Amino acid sequence: MNRRWFLTAAVLLATVAGNAWAQTAPPLRVRGTIVSLNGEVLTVNSRDGQTLTIALPATATVSYVKKLDKSEIKVGSFIGTASRVGADGTRTAIEVLVFPEAMRGAGEGDYPWDLEPGSMMTNGTIKGSVTAASGEELSIAFKDSANKVIVPPATPIVTFMKGERSDLKPGEKVFLSATKGADGSLTAPRVTVGKDGVAPPM
Repeated sequence: MNRRWFLTAAVLLATVAGNAWAQTAPPLRVRGTIVSLNGEVLTVNSRDGQTLTIALPATATVSYVKKLDKSEIKVGSFIGTASRVGADGTRTAIEVLVFPEAMRGAGEGDYPWDLEPGSMMTNGTIKGSVTAASGEELSIAFKDSANKVIVPPATPIVTFMKGERSDLKPGEKVFLSATKGADGSLTAPRVTVGKDGVAPPM
């Protein structure tokens, strides 16, 4: 693994999450399917039906997601999990990302997420785990607080791996956060792509 790559990715991810936490103008999160990559221009069919052209500078980092076994969710791991919140406040994980150690602390906190309406994102350190009726209940500590999130058995669990621009192939699923210029153009400093049938679940 390239530690420098992970540190660069961690800074970019923390910046994106920090913007969301501070409630400044958030970046545009794009989830969709690659149409093409021509030079530094990535074209994506987004999940909401738009065809977007996104500048992907030579300095942009590329990662792909690798599926992990549930056993990789351990006390002490730094994770990010998107969750849906029930009427009683119970949080149920939609996905879990186990961060590589070099990315520990990236985007730490608890903030709204747009994976689905009303979803939340919690990035923090697992402090405890118990078996619940509907899955494993994790206690996740972040900053000066903590959340409990239930992870059902079928929840996608992944980690980041260092990717290459050659991984950005037509038909692959992607997730990225793009900044919008004054002219409406989009630029992404980082992109996460699916590989070997594993799509970015975040």
